[in-house]
Amino acid sequence: MAKNKVKVEYDVDMEKERRKKQQKNGKPGFAIRRSNILLYGLLLVVEVLFYYFLTPAINVHTSGFWTWVILTLAAIGFCSFDFKGTRITKKGNIKEAVGSTKVVMVSFTAILVLIVGLIIGGLASSQLFRASKYAGIIKVEDGDFATDVPESENINNIALMDTDSARIIGDRAIGSLSDVVSQYQVSETYSTIDYNGVPMKVAPLEYAGFIKYLNNKDAGIPGYVLVDPVKNEADYVKIEKPIQYSSSAYFGKNLQRHVQLSYPTYDFNGYYFELDNEGNPYYICPVLKPNAGLFGAKDVKGIVLCDPCSGDCEYMDLGDIPNWVDRVYDGDLLCDRYNWYGMLSGGFINSKIGNKGCKVTTDDYGYKVMDGDVWVYTGVTSVNGDQSNIGFVLMNSRTAESKYFAIAGAEEHSAMSSAEGQVQNLGYTSSFPSLINIGNVPTYIMVLKDNAGLVKMYALVNVEKYSIVATGATQKEALASYRKLLAENSITTSGNDVSEDTLSKKITVTQIRYITVENETYVYITAKDRSVYKQNFAENESLIKIEEGDVITVHYMEGDDGVNTLLSYE
Repeated sequence: MAKNKVKVEYDVDMEKERRKKQQKNGKPGFAIRRSNILLYGLLLVVEVLFYYFLTPAINVHTSGFWTWVILTLAAIGFCSFDFKGTRITKKGNIKEAVGSTKVVMVSFTAILVLIVGLIIGGLASSQLFRASKYAGIIKVEDGDFATDVPESENINNIALMDTDSARIIGDRAIGSLSDVVSQYQVSETYSTIDYNGVPMKVAPLEYAGFIKYLNNKDAGIPGYVLVDPVKNEADYVKIEKPIQYSSSAYFGKNLQRHVQLSYPTYDFNGYYFELDNEGNPYYICPVLKPNAGLFGAKDVKGIVLCDPCSGDCEYMDLGDIPNWVDRVYDGDLLCDRYNWYGMLSGGFINSKIGNKGCKVTTDDYGYKVMDGDVWVYTGVTSVNGDQSNIGFVLMNSRTAESKYFAIAGAEEHSAMSSAEGQVQNLGYTSSFPSLINIGNVPTYIMVLKDNAGLVKMYALVNVEKYSIVATGATQKEALASYRKLLAENSITTSGNDVSEDTLSKKITVTQIRYITVENETYVYITAKDRSVYKQNFAENESLIKIEEGDVITVHYMEGDDGVNTLLSYE
């Protein structure tokens, strides 16, 4: 035992003497062993691969950057530690870490400083201390429903398709193109855009796996799919210059990597596929900046516009963004902005305890195309989380203009349940609704889909009285039934839309048929002049009284297929 102790002390003295000689000769006070050099080399390779494949933003306003630096410093300290030069006694205590270097101490000191800085920066960015900054991000105007939301005089032109339905129709568009479908697939991420004044959904093709990318990387991606959410139709559009930079590409052609390497210090908030007015594809890449401390209250400061065909990227401030760009602000970010305003305007303490005047958006949102822009629509409810809205908010996804409408009524999911209950025998499910103006009456409109995701019916639900539900096989049929229900419930409308679309005519009945379609019985009345009128029997059971040869006056709406929708008769 004594011999071992003497040997350890002797080795320590020899190491100290060696270091003194190195310092005297102008050399560092430690020796770098071959094992340390190998570890440094391995660390360098790992760092290069990490940055290339994950491409984090080199930005102090992202917590990921701080984490990366801390882990790198820890790795440097580990690589600098001289394990062979360390002496340990039999009791397991380190006698002296002879092989430890100054790099180890500096690395771990820097880590402690960064951790403290990260904690302080996080607290300085928190809602606890910067509530006013969060609440002040957004400016909300009080909207007038009758003037700000145009009347839907003919609801045949309302875009109701959700993303799931768009995927089904979009896949069909390339299903017959063997050279395309064998190598590419339609992206699951559809963007809602205003395409030259028409609402559309668009998604690019993407490589169907790594092997397909290797086979086609030189040729690129040949086109995109454009879906008409009004007509339920999709077209495959082949472009002259193929897309080279895509989210499904690898290595240097990966879109996210390409844009981030082009602007390494920018904090991006997504990559959204859109079309300009000529149908040329672009990716819109919003750039964030914090407004509270290091990390808090992040908002868009501009965008990077990327041409995926050439790879050209250009940064634009908010005031320089062209009008055809629709998605500068993501729907999630817009809802976050409103929630900060709704919860923190009265201060942080009030948001947690008093809740005076606190309100939040509902847990989902939809898109509505108006006046050449795409607006995000969502209901606003109290923090108590009941099943009703105190109003709703429209937020422009290009300019962030926000308008609040104080109209109390059912929240979206309650309206969806009400519509589904109307056709519960058919088992249809409802899509997230859109808000429309029917004679200045706020109304939800939605599609009802079967198990395969195909649109089968349409539903209209009154916002303020969600027990008023009308359904129909077409939007026009649903509208006719809805107007009838409004009249029966003494809900007055502006009247313009009714007089223009509702017609009256005296006819002689020549034939009556009762036809069941998907468990619903419809009455078809054929007149002497060969005109046909149809109505759901459950909506008007007095139809059973009509007999052949009767002369009646029918109030109806013209149908696109030659079969008119009967509203009532005398």
